[in-house]
Amino acid sequence: MYLATILPTTTMPAVLFSLMLLGALCSLGQAMSREERHRLRNQVVEMFDHAYQNYMDHAYPADELMPLTCRGRVRGLEPSRGDVDDALGKFSLTLIDTLDTLVLLNKTTEFEAAVRRVLSDVRLDNDIVVSVFETNIRVLGGLLGGHSMAVMLKEGGQHMQWYQDELLHMAKDLGFRLLPAFNTSSGLPYPRVNLKFGVRGPETRTGTETDTCTACAGTIILEFAALSRFTGEPVFEAHARRALDFLWEKRQRNSNLVGTTINIHSGEWVRRDSGVGAGIDSYYEYLLKAYILLGDDVFLQRFNIHYASIMKYISQPPLLLDVHIHKPLLPARTWMDSLLAFFPGLQVLKGDIRPAIETHEMLYQVTKKHNFLPEAFTTDFRVHWAQHPLRPEFAESTYFLYKATGDPYYLEAGRTILDNLNRFARVPCGFAAMKDVRTGSHEDRMDSFFLAEMFKYLFLLFADAEDLPFDVEDYVFTTEAHLLPLSLSTGPHSSSIPSNRTSKEELDDSNFDWTCPNTRLLFPDPAYPRNLREPIRSAVDKSCPRPAPYREPGMGHPPLRAQDFMANNPEHLELLRRMGVSLIHLKDGRVQLVQHATQAVSAVAAEDGVRFMQDMMELSSQQQKEQLPPRAIQIVSHPFFGRVVLTAGPAQFGIDLSKSSTGLRGFATVAEPYSGCSEITNAEYVRGHIALLQRGQCMFAEKARHIQKAGAIGGIVIDDNEGSSSDTAPLFQMAGDGRSTDDITMPLLFLFHKEGNILLEALKEYREVEVLLSDKARDRATIFKGKPLPGRLIEGSVDVQEVEEDCLTEATTPTSFEPIGQSQMSTLEVDELAPEQVTPSQQEVSPVEQDTSPAEEVTPPEEEGSPAEDVRPPEDEATEADLTRPKEERDSEDREEPQGDTDPSSQSVDELLADWREDLEAFQQMEKDEL
Repeated sequence: MYLATILPTTTMPAVLFSLMLLGALCSLGQAMSREERHRLRNQVVEMFDHAYQNYMDHAYPADELMPLTCRGRVRGLEPSRGDVDDALGKFSLTLIDTLDTLVLLNKTTEFEAAVRRVLSDVRLDNDIVVSVFETNIRVLGGLLGGHSMAVMLKEGGQHMQWYQDELLHMAKDLGFRLLPAFNTSSGLPYPRVNLKFGVRGPETRTGTETDTCTACAGTIILEFAALSRFTGEPVFEAHARRALDFLWEKRQRNSNLVGTTINIHSGEWVRRDSGVGAGIDSYYEYLLKAYILLGDDVFLQRFNIHYASIMKYISQPPLLLDVHIHKPLLPARTWMDSLLAFFPGLQVLKGDIRPAIETHEMLYQVTKKHNFLPEAFTTDFRVHWAQHPLRPEFAESTYFLYKATGDPYYLEAGRTILDNLNRFARVPCGFAAMKDVRTGSHEDRMDSFFLAEMFKYLFLLFADAEDLPFDVEDYVFTTEAHLLPLSLSTGPHSSSIPSNRTSKEELDDSNFDWTCPNTRLLFPDPAYPRNLREPIRSAVDKSCPRPAPYREPGMGHPPLRAQDFMANNPEHLELLRRMGVSLIHLKDGRVQLVQHATQAVSAVAAEDGVRFMQDMMELSSQQQKEQLPPRAIQIVSHPFFGRVVLTAGPAQFGIDLSKSSTGLRGFATVAEPYSGCSEITNAEYVRGHIALLQRGQCMFAEKARHIQKAGAIGGIVIDDNEGSSSDTAPLFQMAGDGRSTDDITMPLLFLFHKEGNILLEALKEYREVEVLLSDKARDRATIFKGKPLPGRLIEGSVDVQEVEEDCLTEATTPTSFEPIGQSQMSTLEVDELAPEQVTPSQQEVSPVEQDTSPAEEVTPPEEEGSPAEDVRPPEDEATEADLTRPKEERDSEDREEPQGDTDPSSQSVDELLADWREDLEAFQQMEKDEL
């Protein structure tokens, strides 16, 4: 297999890059038949049609499809998801992002219709603030990719003969609307811009930001340079080059690494951790691809310098771990995010195949354990953040590795991706993101990148050259998989803005690889790739045992262990006082632990206090993750057939669904009274069914006893706070009523209002709705095992093997503490009556309370590590629905209280969420601008 020939010359103005399959690496695995590849290729097209047509039928002209509720996501009409909504600009995002996918999949008629829709319906002058980064890669890139395809088809003489560069004119208009963001002293762009008014000031959240992520500023050059060379306007490429020059100048000169977040005015690194995932990823990608597209040697020189440092410090095959830029031998975190899955594909372009095979194999094994790559996972391959928004990066690397090696192993990896999408993400109105890969619960989102990228790479993986309407070797893929022609390297360009470019004398090019190696020479043994994969597969398989609790070397044990602490024990309180830990009694029955190092009786006692607080959080995290993960409610009747999965919270009483291999299946019915706080009057309908109840007016245990007495086999409590959703609020457990609940022998689950409404609407429309209550979603072949399958299973997805149930809990990682200073303090909250159960929330820890107060509080979701270290991956800033322990029932236990009254001490979910958002403001600030 010959990769590319990349030869700089002084006589050729352009350098073309091509992946030429002159040979294929042999594999001991069985080759996939041509018929099977074509079947999978056709399945990719069918899946794309399902997603695209549902967007057009139910969402267009909205930016994105909400596949669970079958409607469009319109910014301002749906509850805000924070920075992730900055990708939406009321410009039919999904349609623009999908244009060149339509052509690649041979849907020329649909492409022509889509272009006409964009030209007639889409406006780019909306008074709305958008992300510069997202708008560039998705909208500007989508328009340029669409223009490239339109020109190619027009030159073919059969299609788009009417086209007169209209998409390019729109792209130029959008480019000028993005330019005000680059009006900074450094040349780094502001992270946001108003499409109509540019950078205005505080009233529009523009012009006041000081920080941006490295990828946000460094992922501009392909689209802006293409726009300049298509239009002859040099200003776009000049601004993009200036931003890249500034980032290069600000690299850490000893390690040659860049940080994750930078101050756009001073150039100081705000976050100094460095990796190849969230916040940095596409910066490296665009350095190499800018050389491929533009033929400028300086981009390859910079990439090679960075790449050498990545392989020296960050790459620990098969792992890719973040480090500190000033101390690159010091790890910055003990987990990886899913966005680094693109990196093996980039290594293929570089020609470094061995580490690409190793890292890809690690990612593949994690995928097979959890069905999808979790948003973040630990170094022992456990779930760290459980969401999966249908990201395409793993499919991208799978395609490039198959292209490089010809190994049919990667076709099987592609088949796994297809099967899992159909089995676990497919719903009647499209494909839904996974809220939690452990349970299989869904989130009401289908991001535009799913159509822009996923189906391109999967189609290319299984297609033959004759299946493609053009030669993909003539194009470079942007980070959003948009297609830009390599012929742009000969286009006109100049620089009208002074450059910060480093002189050539600073660059040591003695070790640069100007040609990519022939993999047949690298791998003379046909079994070589398999021999690389085997030990990695074994390492992932053996990684399930939980590591021992963290202890600092040589420090011994503190005098009081977290698991022994009792808040009402005088001896324990005295030990805490000596360690500088004090208790504050809160109104809701909790006590707050606060540690002041300066109040300890000695430095040793202060260190003991730090470790006690750390161990308390670690113990809580372990109990939280191991004992009560979220549950799943799966609608299995017509027309859903198991495709819709709702995230549910468990109860601290009744049957534990995690101990049931089959779950509880039954028809749902609404109990009367709906509150469930008195004897059920429609017992004849409730008997043998799963009863639906409304939250409020009495304790959860009391509701359970009433429906159990009426003969119900299970219950689902639906939140009475309109608009609440597991998308925006953390899950919690339903507490008992302060007395024995051994008499409750059925399961009870909790749904927030939004998810509950999906179930109620289904019941209203179809009257008979059957649901499955379980610890996690089951695939449809398992649900209907032994019975005729209602409707048809998606072809090729009939594997009935049970989902692996191991390795689903999150590893406990130590919290880092700096040397104790006078200003240091740690805070956590515990319950006086149940101190052994605590739940961390950044620096605060809240326990399960016994029923000593009438208020039930929703606690923030758990975030491990400090805010400066745990920054979420891009494109998914929505809060993780980690399960948190409840406080008390927030409603009065008094049955005589009128239905309309509420306990004055109780808070609405909206108020609680407002408090929670305020508490997490610092953490969310760190998330901004990262996709």
